[in-house]
Amino acid sequence: MDFSKVKLVVTDMDGTLLNSKSEVSNRFFELYYQLKKHNIQFIAASGRQYYSIVDRFVEIKDEITIVAENGAFAMHGNQELFTSELPTEYISKSINTLRALNNVYIVLCGKNSAYIETKDEQFINMFKNYYSEYRLVDDLSKVTNDTFFKIAAYHFDCSETHIYPAVKQFENDMQVIVSGEHWLDISHNNANKGYALNLLQNKLGITKEETMVFGDYNNDLKMLALADYSYAMENAHPNVKNIAKYHTKSNENQGVEHILEQLINSRNLI
Repeated sequence: MDFSKVKLVVTDMDGTLLNSKSEVSNRFFELYYQLKKHNIQFIAASGRQYYSIVDRFVEIKDEITIVAENGAFAMHGNQELFTSELPTEYISKSINTLRALNNVYIVLCGKNSAYIETKDEQFINMFKNYYSEYRLVDDLSKVTNDTFFKIAAYHFDCSETHIYPAVKQFENDMQVIVSGEHWLDISHNNANKGYALNLLQNKLGITKEETMVFGDYNNDLKMLALADYSYAMENAHPNVKNIAKYHTKSNENQGVEHILEQLINSRNLI
């Protein structure tokens, strides 16, 4: 394949670049430095909290662009690029609806911290993998001293089955997206990875023809559509496999690294 046009590499995190232990491989960092030498820029785009993404890229965090909270917040080093705030009235509606569901855990995602009101240890132990900065509060609806990007809802069985039917009513006013097998996100209509990537492409002067994107779930669909080099992971949701132009190995088998090696080798960068 001809990779000569690629100037930008964008990858999702969970189910894509991260393995099942939420780790970035050492091989990725080796490849990143090869890309950097030849001015190929890198963006990490995730539904995760900004601080949680930074924890995975400590050694290069000041060099890369991080798109967090499914596109609601972006930083390049210490420079804030953009935010998409969720209006207060929608926060209240969402929380009240989600509270009425059984076995659903709610996360209010702010710029400074994530907020939860459950004391369920099983959920908290899992949740801490995605949110490095968080606070346990008595009532989410009374938290006001932050800028809020989204509400994330979690179900241990299936978010698409147990959460989505109750909140799809909000789709005219907000973005409602099943972002993982267990997660669902409610955010501003502009808070998606596609909107974020489009802003960044325009800012960088990089076209769809020069962009490579990797993803695995429905929250990656809009950004995959903005790349001529769009890759679905072997473990991807069927919707992702249908829209992506190409497929690669699973996240457990370093599918992102596999393609990046091809990119580098094809351009004689090593």
